Amino acid sequence: MHSYALLALAAVARLAQAHTVVFNVYVNGKDQGLGSTQVGGTADAAYIRSPPNNNPVKDITSADMACNVNNVAQPSFVAIKPGDNVTFEWHHNGETADDDIIASSHKGPVQVYMAPITDSEGSGPIWQKIAAQGYDPSSKLWAVDDLISAKGKHSITVPNVADGKYFLRPEIIALHEADTLYSAAGTRGAQFYMECVQFEVSGGSGDALPKGVSFPGAYTDEDPGVHFNLYGSFSTYALPGPTVWSAGAAAATGAPTSAAATSAAATSAAATSAAAAPTSSVVADSSVSAPSSSVVESSTEAAASSVAAPTSVAAPAAGTFVNSITGSLVWIYTPTGATGADAAATSSVAVSASDVAVPTTLATSVKPTSAAAAPSASSGDEGDDCDE
Repeated sequence: MHSYALLALAAVARLAQAHTVVFNVYVNGKDQGLGSTQVGGTADAAYIRSPPNNNPVKDITSADMACNVNNVAQPSFVAIKPGDNVTFEWHHNGETADDDIIASSHKGPVQVYMAPITDSEGSGPIWQKIAAQGYDPSSKLWAVDDLISAKGKHSITVPNVADGKYFLRPEIIALHEADTLYSAAGTRGAQFYMECVQFEVSGGSGDALPKGVSFPGAYTDEDPGVHFNLYGSFSTYALPGPTVWSAGAAAATGAPTSAAATSAAATSAAATSAAAAPTSSVVADSSVSAPSSSVVESSTEAAASSVAAPTSVAAPAAGTFVNSITGSLVWIYTPTGATGADAAATSSVAVSASDVAVPTTLATSVKPTSAAAAPSASSGDEGDDCDE
């Protein structure tokens, strides 16, 4: 009995380090406050559709893939303008300096989607991917590694879209159990962490989002970015879902792509002109009603870009983590403690869109120096009903 008790305690300790949720957002560096009552915010100022706990969604055919398991309209919206910098802050336990954000074993990509808020409450082909980061072969770091080093923060630039109310849907995909599909073994499979954050855009001069992808539907078991062996030998990682949408670009298709990619940022010249003197605040909306079932379509995507930064621009401080989809492309990050060649290989800089030729392909090789032993079927986050 004693040994079983120790095993149980070890499992709880492991799970307590695993999961994560979005606690709050920043607009141009200004904290908008805790986003929901689940993370300690006040009910009348809530703007994040937060789940009741920090567990992942694993069934990619579930309606919960849109906004997680608590897709309930909140009373407030964060006010933003095209060109604003929006930062999402993830935490495991709380907004503290010693919070572990998410278990370091939960390696995988970080992506952000955008959709108009309609009566469909996130269902239907309305989602555009506006930012994505996967694996950086030069630093051998995943997006989750960078997220942890940046204390749970990652950022996007608001594209130039028509005024209105929108969801921004930050998403982490943890791949530590993705070698087995959830549909084949319910205790395993890729883990999806996402929430829908409510925003209201004003001052935009762009069009409505074109037709995009649906959740569920954007990801399938056949996607190599969903069914992926983190512990085996691999040369590429394919970000699941569509390519990153380039605001104002000619419409392509709304179909998911399996092109290998490590990081992507869409460009929008129109959005850069709207970035001057942005303002931000959380605004309440008493007209929010309960979700209904009608669907409004709007969205489609175009090719993304991945840009190597020139060495003539000064690199930002260690820990910077910014996905930009307007005039400033790709961010970048020098991991804490990197020195010499390692620091040189892993640092990058923000670049003006006018300074570089933007390639249209997203491909990279990933060759880990050594393969880690795959966890057994009894390892990982079997107990995903844990509310830690």
